[in-house]
Amino acid sequence: MSRIRDLERSVREHAHDYAEDVSQTAEGLIERGRHAAKRLGRGGDYRRRLVRMAEDMADEANYQYRRARRQVQRHPVASVAIVAGTIGAFMLLRRVFRDDED
Repeated sequence: MSRIRDLERSVREHAHDYAEDVSQTAEGLIERGRHAAKRLGRGGDYRRRLVRMAEDMADEANYQYRRARRQVQRHPVASVAIVAGTIGAFMLLRRVFRDDED
């Protein structure tokens, strides 16, 4: 059982790290959008659309993070199996498409 708990903890930590990166990226996009809007001057309509688009992107990133976090919490072993399968498929494809000289 401790191996499963360690695996769950590891997946949660990776999900948390990924979510922090996404959150920081979204915040950066919002800040860049606001900065760009300020540079555009008084073009209020364009500025509002730009800020709303950046906020929508941040909301979407936040939603995807919460969704992934719920998935990992509900089905940690299935999440690990999906990640392992993806890595395995990547390794298999890499081997198949590798040059014959290697």
